[in-house]
Amino acid sequence: MHRRDAIRRLAAASIGTAVAPPWVERLIASAHSRARAGQHHGSLEQAEKPWSPKALTVQQNAAVMAITDLIIPATDTPGAAAAKVNEFIDAIIEDAGDAEKREFLGGLDWMDARSRELFGSQFVGCTPGQQSALLTIISSDRNTALEDRTGVAFFKAIKAMTITGYYNSEVGMREELGDDGNMFFTDDPGCSHPEHQKS
Repeated sequence: MHRRDAIRRLAAASIGTAVAPPWVERLIASAHSRARAGQHHGSLEQAEKPWSPKALTVQQNAAVMAITDLIIPATDTPGAAAAKVNEFIDAIIEDAGDAEKREFLGGLDWMDARSRELFGSQFVGCTPGQQSALLTIISSDRNTALEDRTGVAFFKAIKAMTITGYYNSEVGMREELGDDGNMFFTDDPGCSHPEHQKS
């Protein structure tokens, strides 16, 4: 299967999953709003400028880069790292409310704690195989283990933001969607949950 098709199926699958906690829904909505506003990132011009995270620490940013690059790895086309999805996520967390920021950063702390428990090292210090193993554990909606509840919610948030950020980047639009600079979206269905509809 071509990776583009795989990612589209992943995105579609995330829509049909069980309802996520409110903080996850709010971060996903923020990512979609940023994408609708046309705030593209990951351009060649931006790549030449120095960047440092504003909401994340250097260590947290490294973890976000590792996780997002496992979600959309580089193959015959660039992955999440090349698209600078970490910068997109950092901007969302910077603008997020205190509760959403606390939950997301708590999710990163949980990843390190669970990695140390399972593999004896924080997440970025684990091997790619170990990192993938942990993501496999928390990516399933069937995982109802109490000790993994924080990780499952965190993964829903970062997966959705990764997909949105990737396809909102110049790299994602050009390499995966074939955008020649004239692409635009004619419809934005928004969130389908009744409680998030405009009155």
